[in-house]
Amino acid sequence: MKTQVAIIGAGPSGLLLGRLLELQGIDNIIIEAKSPEYVLSRIRAGVLEEGMQMMMREAQVSERMEREGHVHDGFALSFSGRVERIDLKGLTGGKSVMVYGQTEVTKDLMDAREKSGATTFYEAEDVALHDFYGDHPTVTFTKNGQKHTIACEYIAGCDGFHGIARKSVPVDAIKLFERVYPFGWLGILSRTPPVSHELIYANHERGFALCSMRSDMLSRYYVQCRLDEKTEEWSDERFWDELRARLPANTANDLVTGPSIEKSIAPLRSFVAEPMQFGRMFLVGDAAHIVPPTGAKGLNLAASDVHTLFHILRKRYKEGRLDLIAKYSEICLRRIWKAERFSWWMTSILHKFSDDPFNQRIQEAELAYYTSSDAGRTTIAENYVGLPYEAID
Repeated sequence: MKTQVAIIGAGPSGLLLGRLLELQGIDNIIIEAKSPEYVLSRIRAGVLEEGMQMMMREAQVSERMEREGHVHDGFALSFSGRVERIDLKGLTGGKSVMVYGQTEVTKDLMDAREKSGATTFYEAEDVALHDFYGDHPTVTFTKNGQKHTIACEYIAGCDGFHGIARKSVPVDAIKLFERVYPFGWLGILSRTPPVSHELIYANHERGFALCSMRSDMLSRYYVQCRLDEKTEEWSDERFWDELRARLPANTANDLVTGPSIEKSIAPLRSFVAEPMQFGRMFLVGDAAHIVPPTGAKGLNLAASDVHTLFHILRKRYKEGRLDLIAKYSEICLRRIWKAERFSWWMTSILHKFSDDPFNQRIQEAELAYYTSSDAGRTTIAENYVGLPYEAID
């Protein structure tokens, strides 16, 4: 088999890149290790920056997002017994975010690719990348016991933190930056109305909490927990009691509880791999970077990588611009480190790191300072809605 771009991974970044390339007439094949059902079963957050929304429209898969997504013009920071709203729309010249689950994004992209007939191999085993430092890279894999080889011009590694793409890079050619946080998020999904029509991020002496949603009757809530805890230790009743304790009294009183339909504990880490390009192979999304979910940047950061790579490849194939290929990593990393900084900052001021009361007071003072002026609120708002994409020219 031959193609122009081989895409490793059928998560949202791989599917989005494939869709955008396809619409420009750039041939691509997606190779995914898991089944479609497994890919769609992964529960992830879904706060979409305007840039991600724009790309869904460009990919012609935005119809359901526009119909079912919830536009949020602000969010709340809760601390010291009070609630401060960050007016995203007012502070950023009209920008907002949209709550639309990552699973739904993936499904829309997956359905569009299936309808178009573009080639996708699911449940591919023994995936391996070859000769990407040369002019003729290949991807090999096994499907139903049969060995396949794809000859391509470029490889996009969109296969996540644990995928084969980054692992294929020589150890001495890549540098890893990482910070692992000493706590996790215990999250539940419940068929209950959200306690607020906008997200609430809570700093409390007992630990962090987040009130989020998927729809008008599907809520997603989180509380900070120890990494060594198990979901079995957290009954629904214990979770709701702990969530109430970390929220302002008025919000806690409005909380509608019910049986959880999903419960999990997620660790938090910050991670960046440099560079993100190795010959004709590019790392995209979680293969190259991870952010703690506090700043709602994970999927959005992957989307900005896709934006950069898509436009570089579009110009390469449509305009013969070979000079842009080598700029991929440099362009991506400028935005990545700014998003890493914001996610780290949000995590640092909202979570409990120790029992030292001094730390708690410093966090409260930091939050009070930033929310006391338009300058501070604007800094939070413009980072939350997403920094601009860099033009590719």
